[in-house]
Amino acid sequence: MAALWTKRAHRGVMDPQPAVHCVAGRGIAGNTCRSSTRQVTIIEREKWDAMMRELGGHLDPAARRANILVHGIDLVASRGRVLRLGAVRVRIRGETRPCERMDEALPGLRTAMDPDWRGGAFGEVLDDGELRVGDVVAWEE
Repeated sequence: MAALWTKRAHRGVMDPQPAVHCVAGRGIAGNTCRSSTRQVTIIEREKWDAMMRELGGHLDPAARRANILVHGIDLVASRGRVLRLGAVRVRIRGETRPCERMDEALPGLRTAMDPDWRGGAFGEVLDDGELRVGDVVAWEE
């Protein structure tokens, strides 16, 4: 796992975290904007970096407003799969669609995120446990 963030308020800043506590069926403790299926959001480092190169941008991945940044994991068409993040499992429930806030951060970013799940994925937390930057991330079979 490359990075973790929490959000204190709707439309609020993303706070970087070295570790977070996950609660099964709820999401990340202390994070706002959770629902029954969209408890955490995940983006891929490789896709973020590719979009920055394409757009000539230099935004920190926190601008995506996701909770978890992974690398070496392809999220495309992963609905229904289970992703293990350290000791915590997350069932991917769908693709996170980009909103107008992305173009506020960098013109053209919303369109760049549209294909191939570049905006990331959202999921439900299946286990209580701690996530830490540096934890191993892998798909469960």
